[in-house]
Amino acid sequence: MDRQYVGIDLHRRRSVLVRLSASGERLGVHRVDNAALEFAAVMAEAGDAPMVVIEATYGWYWVVDLLQDLGATVFLANPNALNWGERRVKNDVIDATDLAVMLRLGRLPRAWIASPAIRELRELVRYRAKLVQLRSGLKAQVHAVLAKEGVMPKSLDMFCQRGNAQLDALELARNYGLRVESLRSLIAVYDQQIKVLERDIHQHLRHDRGYQAVQAINGIGRTIAAILVAEIGDVSRFPSPAHLCSWVGLTPRHRESDQKTRRGRISKQGSKLLRWALIEGISRYHGGPVLAAQHHTIAKRRGNNKARVATARKVLTLAYYGLRDGEIRCLAAARQAA
Repeated sequence: MDRQYVGIDLHRRRSVLVRLSASGERLGVHRVDNAALEFAAVMAEAGDAPMVVIEATYGWYWVVDLLQDLGATVFLANPNALNWGERRVKNDVIDATDLAVMLRLGRLPRAWIASPAIRELRELVRYRAKLVQLRSGLKAQVHAVLAKEGVMPKSLDMFCQRGNAQLDALELARNYGLRVESLRSLIAVYDQQIKVLERDIHQHLRHDRGYQAVQAINGIGRTIAAILVAEIGDVSRFPSPAHLCSWVGLTPRHRESDQKTRRGRISKQGSKLLRWALIEGISRYHGGPVLAAQHHTIAKRRGNNKARVATARKVLTLAYYGLRDGEIRCLAAARQAA
């Protein structure tokens, strides 16, 4: 029996599965509740080792693990690269069918299926980043309240020792004071939870050679190193640092037709968190003495923003070798020479 192709349009409670033959004939349409037994029943009809495709959308983890356990060869579709065109009719059956057709024809824009271990690590790293973002919002609210009362901060960081001393001594109107007190209590809770997460992440990665190696780059500490390890995952899936930089979205868009070629701004199609981490990592030290000199040269010629992106690409290139080899030999050689 020919191998079947199955496209899945996944939703929160129910999903649509469309089965195609190797020749493209539709063999069945299945509307199922999101339960393991119902997916297993459809896979039983799909024969041995079916080729299954699902979009990398909300909550895909459990479905992919289940399908792989059932013996299917699973592919993950990149939703940002799917071009459905100007279809007059769009529904779940058509979406699932198109996914299966693209897989059958070898035209599927694929996304990487991270291992369960990497997914669990990402959960902690991304959750920590989310808590930091929420905490920053709380701190901004404190500044907003102080501005309403005409209070000028005596420190750039209002939540360091000196800043907290100023907040303790403030005499605000009752309701403003209540809000600041509540915000400071919430910030303390966030601080505590972030510390717990950071400790857990470090314990999880303390024996990872790549995690230790990338911290040799100036400006890359534990937090950014953990983001690199979690977001990139298995670095060996990239043939070269250039492929990794393209995946992260730090390379220019390329448009070519006939003899005309245009290169635009960076694509920004990869992980936002990873791009932020790289820019944050080079913001102070610019990657170290050698890269800093190149950064300043580019900044004078093309501006600070382009210099930051160029330096971030160079830092990511160093990180590629650190994650792949467990060491960054050019940095080790520079330290020995010094």
